[in-house]
Amino acid sequence: MGNIRQVSTDISEQPILYVLDTNVLIHDPAAILEFEEHHVIIPMTVLEELDKLKSGRQAIAADCRQAIRSIDEILGRASPDEIEKGIPIRRGDKGPYRGSLSILMNHAADNIAILPTHLNDNKIINDICLLKENSPGQRTVLVTKDINMRLKARGCGIESEDYHNDQLVSDIKLLDAGYLEFENSFWDHIENVETEQQSGRTLHKIAKQEPVQEINPNNFIIDQQGMIARAISVTDNTITLLHLEHSRFLQQEAWGLRPRDIYQAMALNLLLDPDIHLVSLTGSAGSGKTILALAAAIEMTIATKLYRRIIVTRSTQGLDEDIGFLPGTEEEKMEPWLGAITDNLEALHYDDEDTDSSIDYILKKVPLHFKSLNYIRGRSFQHSLIIIDESQNLTPHQIKTIVTRAGTGSKVICLGNLSQIDTPYLSSTSSGLTYLTERFKNFDHGGSIQLQGVPRSLLAEYAETNL
Repeated sequence: MGNIRQVSTDISEQPILYVLDTNVLIHDPAAILEFEEHHVIIPMTVLEELDKLKSGRQAIAADCRQAIRSIDEILGRASPDEIEKGIPIRRGDKGPYRGSLSILMNHAADNIAILPTHLNDNKIINDICLLKENSPGQRTVLVTKDINMRLKARGCGIESEDYHNDQLVSDIKLLDAGYLEFENSFWDHIENVETEQQSGRTLHKIAKQEPVQEINPNNFIIDQQGMIARAISVTDNTITLLHLEHSRFLQQEAWGLRPRDIYQAMALNLLLDPDIHLVSLTGSAGSGKTILALAAAIEMTIATKLYRRIIVTRSTQGLDEDIGFLPGTEEEKMEPWLGAITDNLEALHYDDEDTDSSIDYILKKVPLHFKSLNYIRGRSFQHSLIIIDESQNLTPHQIKTIVTRAGTGSKVICLGNLSQIDTPYLSSTSSGLTYLTERFKNFDHGGSIQLQGVPRSLLAEYAETNL
């Protein structure tokens, strides 16, 4: 990278030097396009880490390869001198050039390094210190999702920050819950309503104003008087609500399973609706996410035959690295990590005379496929119901890769607990599940529900609250 010549000593007039850590490019391989008119710098150590991680079938390998391709596409056949000065970044095939990209080639010598050089993180920080010394007139910022590296950088006098481009909510409490709940009667808050009967359904049209200003398509409205409605149409000025009869709503059934509370009933309503192509269910452990999704999936493949097969996958830390060492077929390798699915199959048939026979019948009758996330990339699933369990452990880029696999006539169900994230550098606000829920909140054929309570057992409920 060398010396960066200055035109003005006013830092506010200069592009900011953003130095990207490896985890940023793995989290979002297109991150280099997200810094507007500023100068993006990739340390040589980061390229070396990407090179080591690019091989194999683990999930991050594909992200590393895509990040490398993105860098190569911008740098092209530029000379070392041109790369040192910075190559203009084009956004899109015909988009304007904004900002520039360069590689930080120099390494601080051991005798002048601030931190010991046995760790790659330390090498990057040392190089940034030297970069700052050579570029006193420009603001230099390290961008990393590693909080410990941010702390080390600040200790060395380097400004650092997290990568927030795909973080759509600052507080997880602001995430769309999928419903609005009112004390007493909802209609006490509404001045005018137009009610009509249409094809045997009762529709209410109200103005889009407080307290329903923030309602989204397929959000529910419930109150303490037993009123239940779903927003089936939302425009800039009006909201059309579908009235749902309370007792019938709570008695809906999927493969013998009935909802235990109003929140499960709302989730089941979205799961069984063929016009809803994407459903995301969040909630604590034991709130019923998996069993609801599985019961609805079996109902829609065996009973109503809306879908030809069920694809089940999940993200588990260590799965991508360990699965290759297990013996057997792909489904046999996946089985240890998909025990939650077979456990819930057993729960659905617990009262049968022979539970094992019932499960064997389902597995033979239903084309139920367990798939590794790695084998889903590049495929297209037609007329399939795709269940993604533990999706809170996916990055926004990874969840986009999977959801875009849904072909004609397919439905995607994402399940996750945002308080149990195992993936390094992910939080509840930066999780792919949060990103998906927020991005699709205005999608007419999507819906989300935040389940409440822990119906699994009294013990599970007490543990969730007190441990």
